[in-house]
Amino acid sequence: MRFWFDTEFIEDGRTIDLISIGIVADDERRYYAISNEFDPNKARQWVKDHVLSQLLAREHRKSRAQIAEEILEFVGLGTKPEFWAYYAAYDWVCLCQLYGSMMQLPETWPRYCRDLKQWCEMLGDPKLPKQESVEHHALNDALWTKTAWGWLQEYAKSAGSVG
Repeated sequence: MRFWFDTEFIEDGRTIDLISIGIVADDERRYYAISNEFDPNKARQWVKDHVLSQLLAREHRKSRAQIAEEILEFVGLGTKPEFWAYYAAYDWVCLCQLYGSMMQLPETWPRYCRDLKQWCEMLGDPKLPKQESVEHHALNDALWTKTAWGWLQEYAKSAGSVG
């Protein structure tokens, strides 16, 4: 099963600290959580203006351990998921760190994430559909990533190249 996800985070060149995560499954289920463990004072002004300003829902705030457990339930124990993200590097690190190191990921999970932007560039870098929802909200961005993936899938078929 495929999962498209996005994270928002604080990074300083040395650490990447999860703020929020959104995941969308092949079957349209959605998961969203906000970490209650990040320090908003460490955020750069851009993150404060574009990310933290959107974090209103108190019911989504959870510990990193609870988020990790809920994602395991959401993805399904023993499944072999395929993860996709847009500019995936830091998103993948954020997801992996919920479980400790990458080597502590659930046994059936891959040790890599598929990157939508890389696939896009491999197909000649066509212009992806515009995101209509508010950007820099992890669930909205995950939903857009799924939409863009579907668009690229059709683009690849029409170009005679399947990713």
